[in-house]
Amino acid sequence: MITVSDQAIGQLKQLLQQQESPDMGLRVYVTPGGCSGFNYGMGFDDAPANDDEVTEQEGIKVFVDPYSATYLDGAEIDYVDSLMGGGFTVHNPQAVKTCSCGQSFDTGEGASTAKACSAV
Repeated sequence: MITVSDQAIGQLKQLLQQQESPDMGLRVYVTPGGCSGFNYGMGFDDAPANDDEVTEQEGIKVFVDPYSATYLDGAEIDYVDSLMGGGFTVHNPQAVKTCSCGQSFDTGEGASTAKACSAV
């Protein structure tokens, strides 16, 4: 399903140590919108939902809802550190088009109505 790069695992371990819940995991999801059709989202969650797909890599749990799993199969969560700032990113083999902001993608399967990109 989803893999997590070594760089992202290192960053996530540091962030999770600051949380108060030892069972907390990373929720990765997709929502309709953005300039290419879909947006990626990530955040910490205390526990998976009953229908989530759950993977674990080096102690990092990743929760993905069924809707998002369709669009994230084979994706990798990575962490990029650059002069212009660092952050988590998704390398998604299903994305046939991405926005220049890097937060929006299209799978070529008739995504929702595109909207203008906004700088974060």
